[in-house]
Amino acid sequence: MAMWNPWRGCKKCSDGCLHCYIHKGDTKRGIDTANIVKTKDFYKPIEKLKNGAYKMKAGLVYLGFSTDFLIEEADEWRSECWSMIRQRQDCTFLFLTKRIERLAACLPDDWGEGYENVVVCCTVENQKNADRKLAVFHSLPIKHKCITAQPLLERIFIEPYLEGIELVVVGGESDRFARPMDYAWVLDLREQCIRNKVSFEFRQCGTHFIKDGKQYNLKTKDLCAQARKAGIDFHATGGCFSNRNP
Repeated sequence: MAMWNPWRGCKKCSDGCLHCYIHKGDTKRGIDTANIVKTKDFYKPIEKLKNGAYKMKAGLVYLGFSTDFLIEEADEWRSECWSMIRQRQDCTFLFLTKRIERLAACLPDDWGEGYENVVVCCTVENQKNADRKLAVFHSLPIKHKCITAQPLLERIFIEPYLEGIELVVVGGESDRFARPMDYAWVLDLREQCIRNKVSFEFRQCGTHFIKDGKQYNLKTKDLCAQARKAGIDFHATGGCFSNRNP
């Protein structure tokens, strides 16, 4: 698995952004997150070794995890990224976005029904944004779609939008000021996915985690491990997540 951040920086735009890891990390380093700039890794996918081989190995590539790939300030740079993505057909590029309503205006001219090597993950956190964003997501031509409900802030019903979705990832908020997440919400989403034969992954518990009416305060380092211990992931057949998770 590789990471590609062609630019960095972001701006809060959704209810899930309150305790964003990008902003928290930048604050610690004294960096202005609102300053969206290209990085030294902009051309990372096509950089080559002396023998002509690509430096970045084939396989899954996490794209834009220090920003939002669809952020407005990067519009002038994105076409070059699409060109590199087309060139690296041996890689599968996955990006999350809280700006799914911008995708149609950000697509390359040859997108058609979608690139086979691109996975788009629409991020939602509550029912209001699930209804607004997933209605748009459902209408877009994308070969591989997944939904990321992280941080999950309330019980949400997304079953009407699961057609064509390959994976739903769920997780809680990780911060000492984190908003609580109830395990019952997680299980409810899991049942919606199972009914529709959509893969489901419980990625991480929340710092303030409620189970059977009791709240637990968990350490950040334990959030993913505790979610795995629950053993509730569901793997449907078909799609690019049949044998691996992002």
